[in-house]
Amino acid sequence: MISAIIFSALFIAGSAFFIVNARKIRRNILLGKSISIRDNRSERFKTMLLVAFGQKKMFSRPIPALLHLFIYAAFVITQIELLEIVFDGVSGHHRAFRESLGGFYTFMVSFIEILSVLAFVATIAFLTRRNILKLARLNKPELNGFPRFDANLILAMEFLLVCFIFMMNGADEVLYSRGESHAMNLGDGSLGFSVSKHLGPMIYGCMPTPGLHIIERIGWWGHIAMVFAFLNYLPFSKHLHILLAFPNTYFSNLKAKGSFKNLFEVTDVVKPNFDPEYQPKLDPNAPVKFGAKDVTDLTWKQLLDAYSCTECGRCTSSCPQNITGKKLSPRKIMMDTRDRLEEVGKNIDKNKGTFVDDGKSLLGDYITAEEIWACNTCNACVQECPVNIDPLAIIMDLRQQLVLEQSSAPAELNGMFSNLENNGAPWQFSPADRGNWIHEN
Repeated sequence: MISAIIFSALFIAGSAFFIVNARKIRRNILLGKSISIRDNRSERFKTMLLVAFGQKKMFSRPIPALLHLFIYAAFVITQIELLEIVFDGVSGHHRAFRESLGGFYTFMVSFIEILSVLAFVATIAFLTRRNILKLARLNKPELNGFPRFDANLILAMEFLLVCFIFMMNGADEVLYSRGESHAMNLGDGSLGFSVSKHLGPMIYGCMPTPGLHIIERIGWWGHIAMVFAFLNYLPFSKHLHILLAFPNTYFSNLKAKGSFKNLFEVTDVVKPNFDPEYQPKLDPNAPVKFGAKDVTDLTWKQLLDAYSCTECGRCTSSCPQNITGKKLSPRKIMMDTRDRLEEVGKNIDKNKGTFVDDGKSLLGDYITAEEIWACNTCNACVQECPVNIDPLAIIMDLRQQLVLEQSSAPAELNGMFSNLENNGAPWQFSPADRGNWIHEN
């Protein structure tokens, strides 16, 4: 009963803490401008299933995709066993589902163990890629400090989680063969799990029974403690994409990647010049803000993108501007947006639900003009993102702020703007002279 009470208290506290932080993230995302995304529901579900659930875009790079699939599959399937652990923890039972499920139970736990071994191998491989091989895209400047610590911490937690699973199952396998397991009289002297039936006797076969009970309990409590720790660390980690990848891919931009949106505020003013029957929708005397200076000027979808970023760096490693030494890193754009949004959220929490101007903004304090003007709008970052994040949409909104609000653009663009205004074309020729080339020899 004491064990059940401790578990129940841990379960309630861990769940409540996660819900509180999840609500803050939802609040932060909804600080963005409201947009409606309700079209093409069948296409959106298909995109979500293929990209988020099916990991479709990951396989453009097969080796990391396969390693990621091992961890992803183990994470998903292990939730089945987690249901039993939660039930056992609350009720005080041990392997409560085994008797009723029989052979299917043995099959499922065996399958989970095989996936856990593959996840263990993938975890070692990812740690090696980051810290020994030092892959270029995993060692960019924007990953210095907490992002690198965060990635290694999550991998260490996954490593420990697998170890605890095999401590629990391996010790229990030996105990059961001796008739000393908590789960007694349920079989022929072997739990029969695919990996533990070999690993358990090999590691724990010579240990005394009291010690095995301690090992098994350490494995059981360690497993569930790592699950609760991981759950409550998610809101502070890049691994929040485990949850947000699904809504983010559902709300993907389904338009062609070369399609750019026109500013309605500009169209509403200009269109009457071309269509006399068009009636402007906006109040001409009302102030209008163009582009985005801070995170609250972005849409909620763009802020969801920022929270969904996996920091994998595929966008940056495919960016031709970054490859050629420019300051632009699409991954940094998303990380900066999320960092600024977190700062705004903490400001609101500190000031009892109201944002107090802190003299900072996304544009300038986090993302520089040099970064956004380096972009050539090729959409390579959008194409490569495994969860359909769109860094280019944020870059374009920041550019619009610079040009339309601050009249700040590179000299090359200012010359083009002048030509468009005076000549109706980007070139420095009078409209009357455009046909002169036909008279040249």
